[in-house]
Amino acid sequence: MSSNERIKTGVIGVGAMGKHHARVYNELCDCQLVGIADADTSRAREIADEYGTDALDTDELIERADAVTVAVPTPYHYELASQCIKAETDILVEKPLVEDEKNGRELIKQADEAGVTLQVGHVERFNPVTDTLMDIVPDLDVISVKAERLGPQPDRAIQDSAVTDLMIHDIDLHQALLDQPVSAVEASGNADGRYATATVEFDDETIAKLTASRVTQRKVRKLTITAEQCYVIVDYLDQSIEIHRQSVPEYVAEDGDVRYRHESIVENPAVDNGEPLKHELQSFVDAARTETEPRVTGKDGLRSLELAKEINRKAFGSPHKTVEVLHD
Repeated sequence: MSSNERIKTGVIGVGAMGKHHARVYNELCDCQLVGIADADTSRAREIADEYGTDALDTDELIERADAVTVAVPTPYHYELASQCIKAETDILVEKPLVEDEKNGRELIKQADEAGVTLQVGHVERFNPVTDTLMDIVPDLDVISVKAERLGPQPDRAIQDSAVTDLMIHDIDLHQALLDQPVSAVEASGNADGRYATATVEFDDETIAKLTASRVTQRKVRKLTITAEQCYVIVDYLDQSIEIHRQSVPEYVAEDGDVRYRHESIVENPAVDNGEPLKHELQSFVDAARTETEPRVTGKDGLRSLELAKEINRKAFGSPHKTVEVLHD
């Protein structure tokens, strides 16, 4: 494909996440949004009309597009992604990659053999703070990492547990940042699959503590790193990083009282702003156009899925714990 030619894109599944993929493809100057497909044809027409494109059936969209997002419920990922690969249409599959690890391995094999770009939609990898963090972590002797991904129940059906819906983002980030094999996993959960916490130990003895919740009445997306050299606080919502160094304990006298305090140097690295989803989709279409490896590969997605499923089993006693909650 010519570098000057617009890549023809489409979205299969325009629910809560897929509709934003359609919006971003429509905004990217090197893309042409050629169609929308959804099992709900009225929903497909609504989103297609909003962005001046066509509502198509899935077969026609796959044939018309060069690259598509698959943003349908997880049980349908494998079937639709396989169909795209057979048509030699590049694909971004929303996380988790698939429902079953065996199908994930098969999908990766199919994509490799067909020369099709397969990217997994771990959007937090494209948050500007992640780019900054990836520059910082290699210089640190990391001891532990703690992630909190919390919030209230959204007003839509949820088929995946808090682990495979939310925690999987932090699983992916931790494995990208630490790049170490996992040696031990402990987990627990409650609230019908909507709350889970896990402790993961890596081969280098680094410890990761992860919490995911859909029953917390405040949205939190935070990561902290304890290292020999410093303490790092990352806020994915604010897109900010604080690095605390050289903490010095001391006793001070104030109005005749002796108080204990810590003083430290706080650095605030510059973070480029921008919408993570736009960075993600631009990266995907660039990889598809140049036939280069995407930033989040199928193997990355499978590695995160395998750990998420292990945590899910230990937290809820079932590999496929799913919950559906609808609000009026």
